[in-house]
Amino acid sequence: MKLIVGFGNPGEEYFNNRQNIGFKVVDILGNNENIDIRVKKKKSLIGRGTIDGEEVVLLKPQTFVNLIGESVLYIASFLRINVKDIICVLEDPSLPVGDVRIDTIYSKLTHPGILSMTRALKSDRFAKVRIGVGQPEEGKTMEEHLLKDFPMEENLILIDVLNKSEDVVRMLITHPTEEVQEKFNPEGAPKVKKRQVRKIRIRR
Repeated sequence: MKLIVGFGNPGEEYFNNRQNIGFKVVDILGNNENIDIRVKKKKSLIGRGTIDGEEVVLLKPQTFVNLIGESVLYIASFLRINVKDIICVLEDPSLPVGDVRIDTIYSKLTHPGILSMTRALKSDRFAKVRIGVGQPEEGKTMEEHLLKDFPMEENLILIDVLNKSEDVVRMLITHPTEEVQEKFNPEGAPKVKKRQVRKIRIRR
């Protein structure tokens, strides 16, 4: 079973904010697979179903982003979902609008939602689908930028990136993360250096 976590804030006033792009991807998955994300459980909205033959839980935490770990921990514990089977979808202002990256334990993200999940789960070994939302305009704070709607001129790019992000999540459900990174990350999957074992000669 896979747990797909969309990042976002509850409430109509936040619906189209940049910070709610994770919610949008989860909603698209739900709509396309006829999975209703309406069951209320422990400060969360959840929906259960199957995607490409795999059982999934779609999760939209209702705690606000900086406390998202509370919801994730409860649902993952309740359904006995392993950390490695969790996929989270979030906004990333370090990436231009339209860019998508897939990270796992190699990420050095300081996103408050990621930090909340890491503290709650006592691990960061979950897949992270980072969707670019661009940097703030001059004179605007990061908070103002993330809590602002996408402008009209970015709507076409937004449609493309939402579709691409859905494809990324679908592939993560059924394929190893490294394969997804090789396909979607421009730099491919991180190259992990193998630990060198020093040979010891035994004198006879």
